[in-house]
Amino acid sequence: MNITIASMSNQGNRESNQDQTGDVIGERSACFVVCDGVAGFPGGDVAAALARNTILEQFNGEQHLDAQHIRQYVTQANSAIRREQKARQNYSRMGTTMVSLFIDRDYELAYWAHAGDSRLYLFRRGYLYHVTTDHSLIQQMKDAGHQTEGINSNLLYFALGMGDEERDASYSDVVPIEDGDAFLLCTDGFWHGVSQQHMQQSLHMVNTPEEWLTLMHQILKKNDERSDGQQDNYSAVAVWVGSPQDTTLLHSLSEAAQFIPLRD
Repeated sequence: MNITIASMSNQGNRESNQDQTGDVIGERSACFVVCDGVAGFPGGDVAAALARNTILEQFNGEQHLDAQHIRQYVTQANSAIRREQKARQNYSRMGTTMVSLFIDRDYELAYWAHAGDSRLYLFRRGYLYHVTTDHSLIQQMKDAGHQTEGINSNLLYFALGMGDEERDASYSDVVPIEDGDAFLLCTDGFWHGVSQQHMQQSLHMVNTPEEWLTLMHQILKKNDERSDGQQDNYSAVAVWVGSPQDTTLLHSLSEAAQFIPLRD
């Protein structure tokens, strides 16, 4: 199974970039990780790097996927952050969001895990599916049927290093994948700036994951210009399985106009 990827990470208007991305692509399996240090407390960048490195260093791309092992990778990432919190007083409240995707190349299966509000999207046959559920206050309120107007969308009730030590990340079922599937792992700074509609429309216009990220980055840069210096870090990893370009077709000129100024 052929896998092609692209990644990007941008500081936005913040003093530092607390996002971390990484991947391991082996002969039998592959792993992709995106982490975003939780703002408001020192050490978010440290927590994000610890989580990413712990998962990637344990992952073996020469073996088939094992869901139980993946849960252990994430648990150990959380434990590594907890140990660092205790060792460094200034970082006692640091944490990070995390979204990770694992693909078995031989058996054509996918499995994912997430903590916080970094997200995974699956684009199948040209349509968008948001396959993770944010660990955020606003998501809890939506799920309960409450109004969310005026609620801070960045308030998390769980991320790695945060909350109850016994709480675990969320995990998917093992899911069969298809030739032509496209995955997007991204931080909240990314999905806040690019709507699901624009994610899907941009996919209809490109032949490579690099082109896909480039189109979405154009939208983020426009938002950056209008953000009055408030643009968050934003990072993403695009993962294409097989040949998505065979199904990512431009649907209309009106969609193209969202990205490319059309002349009269």
